[in-house]
Amino acid sequence: MQFVDEASIIVEAGKGGNGCLSFRREKYVPRGGPDGGDGGHGGSVYLIGDDALNTLIDFKFQRFYKAENGQGGMGRQMSGKAGEDLHVKVPVGTTVIDEDTLEVIADVTEIGQVVLVGQGGRRGLGNIHFKSSTNRAPRRITPGTEGERRNLRLEMKVMADVGLLGMPNAGKSTLIRSVSAAKPKVANYPFTTLVPNLGVVKLGLHEHFVMADVPGLIEGASDGAGLGLRFLKHLTRTRLLLHVVDVAPFDESDPVEAAEAIIHELGQFSRTLAELPRWLVLNKLDLLPEEDRQAVGDEIVQRLGWEGPVFRISAISSEGTDALVQAVHRWLTEQQRLEHEDEEIRAREQEMRRRMEEESVARTEARLGRRRKPAEGEESDDDFDDDDYDVEVEYAP
Repeated sequence: MQFVDEASIIVEAGKGGNGCLSFRREKYVPRGGPDGGDGGHGGSVYLIGDDALNTLIDFKFQRFYKAENGQGGMGRQMSGKAGEDLHVKVPVGTTVIDEDTLEVIADVTEIGQVVLVGQGGRRGLGNIHFKSSTNRAPRRITPGTEGERRNLRLEMKVMADVGLLGMPNAGKSTLIRSVSAAKPKVANYPFTTLVPNLGVVKLGLHEHFVMADVPGLIEGASDGAGLGLRFLKHLTRTRLLLHVVDVAPFDESDPVEAAEAIIHELGQFSRTLAELPRWLVLNKLDLLPEEDRQAVGDEIVQRLGWEGPVFRISAISSEGTDALVQAVHRWLTEQQRLEHEDEEIRAREQEMRRRMEEESVARTEARLGRRRKPAEGEESDDDFDDDDYDVEVEYAP
């Protein structure tokens, strides 16, 4: 299966039908007067949120969407048929951006949410509308107007309750494989994960939460280095961040320095996101001698000055993962209860999410502004990389 979380499409609304120039002609009625009907309105283009979709892969193969044109008017004061509207299904969590103006048109966050992205053309008027006491046989009509045409960029944000944060090869993909049915690619080299992976962690028949495995960050990710900037946006909708730290890196680097680099990049990317609750997860304890595990973990926590919850696990052997997911589920349940019962807490959470969305939108606009593809006839920007403009990411199972 492929996972495409960004796509560019063109939408074009239908043209309005032209008005009709016609005069009534019947036996024994030599001067029947004008009877030209109006044209029909052009169809509009709408996007609609659909929970059955979880990828933008369909837009890779079909990039042009056009609504039906309105029918022209006819004699005997008959109006033309309006063009049918076009409804295009998109995954919930899709941000819609006008590539030409960089305007963020909408954020599709609910199932069934309908967003107008292309207004249909107005109908033309037939000559019957221009009849007057001084002009009994008008030959004037109005044509239908063109439908709106837009170049749109769709960006899909992963909808998850918990986000996994950490350096490449920290064990995030292994953790999500361990606690859910998701099977992301796992290998012993950095940047194995090229796309965000979603895993549903089930604890009972009706108890579950969604975990997002986001591609690893590197130093400078908040400025666009590596894959970080492209996927940090997926963390803007999570309630809780799990900071996964490799306690025994294969390159013998310092786990504390790696963790501090991630914390720095998170703060640089979004102050609001950095304020989210964050738990420390010390992973790969199985690579340490059993007698050293406690001491190494304590040293990392102490050097980081970590004051939040700390979990020690080995994702590959599922050691400690049950306690982690149980604690996460209890915390999420409690947060939902507090938000439901306390209006102040609910308002604070909504305000935080609003700020995160605004920051995400601002970064999206800035990035598109820097990397907008030159229009036909425009002078090419030397910094523009055409190969990087329309990146298609493939999910390797």
